[in-house]
Amino acid sequence: TGVGGQRKQHSCCFGCYPRQAGHSFGNQTKIIKFQDMLKIEMEAKIYNQDGKEKGLLKLPSDIFGLPWNADLVHQVATSYMSNKRSGTADSKDRSEVAGGGKKPWTQKGTGRARHGSIRSPIWRGGGTTFGPLSEKNYTKKINKKMKSKALFTVLSKKLKDNEIFFVEELKTSKPKTKEARNVLLGVSKIPGLEKILSKKKNSAVIFTPDKNKETERVFGNFGNLMVEELRNINLLDILNYKNILIISPIEALKTLSSKIK
Repeated sequence: TGVGGQRKQHSCCFGCYPRQAGHSFGNQTKIIKFQDMLKIEMEAKIYNQDGKEKGLLKLPSDIFGLPWNADLVHQVATSYMSNKRSGTADSKDRSEVAGGGKKPWTQKGTGRARHGSIRSPIWRGGGTTFGPLSEKNYTKKINKKMKSKALFTVLSKKLKDNEIFFVEELKTSKPKTKEARNVLLGVSKIPGLEKILSKKKNSAVIFTPDKNKETERVFGNFGNLMVEELRNINLLDILNYKNILIISPIEALKTLSSKIK
């Protein structure tokens, strides 16, 4: 305070004076800009199985417009992998190994070290110390919101990297692998999918709107491809495969929107 109890005017911190009308701090301005960014309409091209453009598809920004969050994706991915562990590794301690009920020699008088059982961990054929046990539980809990947000975060990153492609349909005249190869040759004309057949491992995952055993069998014969229903979309699958093909885009968006919690 100054003379007469009046407050001195200075600009050392935000708490000196109440905020003036029309004034905004830097962090609030950034939040507003980020919200504006989420409202931007996103579009993607739709292709047919011959690799030709058929139109544009409006994409929801809350699925395909999220910023990258490496910590969240890592946490959810490691939880998925932990939950897949069966935990069958098991070892026997000295009480579980057969034999060893008799003392090998007397406590004194032999000149050798004292022992009470031949199944001691320091003996050959004895029990294991601190070995793995089948009763260990590796499961980790994942919140639904974390799971869905991590999935949409990876989808947003892959769309930004031009690794998601929307295709009207994938149909073969006959349920033969040769016919499926001809279809994939047409799909390879799409910019970014030129190596869908030549890439040896984890080339692409194809998501279909519903279960189609014939499509799964024909395209599943290619070792570098995976066919799965879109409702079963999994974070590990889209991380393991480079490209994503989404069949019947309009139906696919409804399925993905239902996963928003």
